[in-house]
Amino acid sequence: MIAFVVIQFFPVDYNQSEIVPQTDFMLVNKVPATVEQSLRVSCYDCHSNNTNYPWYSKIQPSAWYLEHHIKEGKAELNFNEWDDLSDRRKTSKLRSIISQIEDGEMPLDSYTLIHWNAKLDTVAKTQIIEYLQRLKDNL
Repeated sequence: MIAFVVIQFFPVDYNQSEIVPQTDFMLVNKVPATVEQSLRVSCYDCHSNNTNYPWYSKIQPSAWYLEHHIKEGKAELNFNEWDDLSDRRKTSKLRSIISQIEDGEMPLDSYTLIHWNAKLDTVAKTQIIEYLQRLKDNL
């Protein structure tokens, strides 16, 4: 019990920014509203510079767990830095996103377990994949 209390005094670096950079995926691409909503709800918490934190993010060790996943997610893909990527890198990222959505790898099961609204249904998956495929083909 003492260890649990002590670790509460070790804060994390929260991933929150009030600024949406001009390089953001949504700003540089004409994203349909339904796709944009799905990406924001299912992807942006871990793959952008602004996470909407749940109540349990204030409690250790879950805060460390979240921080680790967010840093990992942003290292793999940060939608806020989309336009900083080369076309070749964008194509690679789009191919990877499509594949992971098709295979059910993203969003993570551990995320959708608590954030049930982030789970992508068949319609949302199809809309996102078709949009990303068109985007990839036009690069």
